Amino acid sequence: MKELKNIKYWLFDLDNTLYSGATKVFDQVDKKMSMFISSKLNISKEEAKKIQKNYFVEYNTTLNGMIKNHKIDANEFLEFVHDIDLSFLKKDKQLEEEISKINGKKIIFTNGSRAHAINVTKRLGIDRYFDDIFDIVSADFIPKPSPKTYKKIIEKYKIEPQYSIFIEDIARNLKPAYELGMKTVWIENEEPWAAEFSDSNFINYKTDNLSKFLKEINEQK
Repeated sequence: MKELKNIKYWLFDLDNTLYSGATKVFDQVDKKMSMFISSKLNISKEEAKKIQKNYFVEYNTTLNGMIKNHKIDANEFLEFVHDIDLSFLKKDKQLEEEISKINGKKIIFTNGSRAHAINVTKRLGIDRYFDDIFDIVSADFIPKPSPKTYKKIIEKYKIEPQYSIFIEDIARNLKPAYELGMKTVWIENEEPWAAEFSDSNFINYKTDNLSKFLKEINEQK
């Protein structure tokens, strides 16, 4: 942990990272993606679900697959799937306390939309602590874990990888960050698609509690 005292750039994934996957927030997004595909392609919800999952595996996001294969309006997709109920998502006082103590630039790095990131962080009570949001639009719709997108975020914010850390729940998304020189943290979870590669050497740290992890870092100062 002592080596993390010099971190200047903090990159946080959004969904299932800044809040627990147990809240099932992303389950709503998941269902709305199937609804969108079903409507756009005029197919059953069962067929839509298969396409959704296949595109996620092949193209890293369902959106990317829909753009490449069906020329959809990406903004329409993002607006529809992120129009969800967040009323049950409560403020996270412990996370707020620890994030507020972190020195350096803090950026949300998500394959989702800026609007969704704003909505979620406002509900959690932590929106004011982030310097910016690098969303899928910022990435020109090229999702993590494409190395091109990591280089783009580094260039945009003039990030020094050797003084940076990336925190994420999908293990494979940490590999490009590690290869560029960043420290990496995997948010432990039991989703098979997120846990794949979680035993790889490109993961420096693992935690099942982000607030606790940040507290340990803050206590090293």
